[in-house]
Amino acid sequence: MPAVKIAFVASSVPIAQSALRALAQAYGDVPQAKADVIVALGGDGFMLQTLHATQGLDVPVYGMNRGTVGFLMNEYHDTDLLARLAVAEEEVINPLHMTALTVDGAMHEALAINEVSLLRAGPQAAKLRITVDSKLRMPELVCDGALLATPAGSTAYNYSAHGPILPIGSDVLTLTAMAAFRPRRWRGALLPKKAVVRFDVIDPGKRPVMADADGKSVRDVVSVEIRSEPGIRHRILFDPGHGLEERLIREQFA
Repeated sequence: MPAVKIAFVASSVPIAQSALRALAQAYGDVPQAKADVIVALGGDGFMLQTLHATQGLDVPVYGMNRGTVGFLMNEYHDTDLLARLAVAEEEVINPLHMTALTVDGAMHEALAINEVSLLRAGPQAAKLRITVDSKLRMPELVCDGALLATPAGSTAYNYSAHGPILPIGSDVLTLTAMAAFRPRRWRGALLPKKAVVRFDVIDPGKRPVMADADGKSVRDVVSVEIRSEPGIRHRILFDPGHGLEERLIREQFA
């Protein structure tokens, strides 16, 4: 089997750090810029951090769960790692690009692999106006918040908000409302991956709203525009039969 150059990264929790030391000793550890594959040890949150941090390297990332959830991770084993990497299946996902304008006129940009969410930041419900591809689709949504999720992120916050699970490769995004008050029965929409979605905050002074892209938060937004970013490709490796598409399908029958 050809030598595989591995770069190991781990979250700060003791169990992940212990695994990092053991695996680096067993398989070697090279700088990320020289690696054939990056092995991430932690949970889903750490996996997202790793994907963001290494997006310019075009190197696949293989995660092993040393965290709590691990939906994006494989099971942890400290043996047969090279054999597992040799047969691993690759999934490619594109992030969302968020452009948020705040009340002070500042513009903020961020990328999100899972979702971009808007959340009320005060005691009153948020009021949002939704435009898709420059066409007004909802003049007023009164809610606790709303989000736009990728297929990879559809089992995360979106699923908790009762949004649909999307198969990988479906070229679809899900727009999901959180605790919608008006229209009371509106549960969201499925949109083409190429759609450009804009949220405008109605009365941001009285009803402040914050935007969040994979943990990067922007407060006091007045508008947020979101689009898929095809120029960035995140390559994730999974053990055979446990790929992201299989997990998304399996989750719907749990």
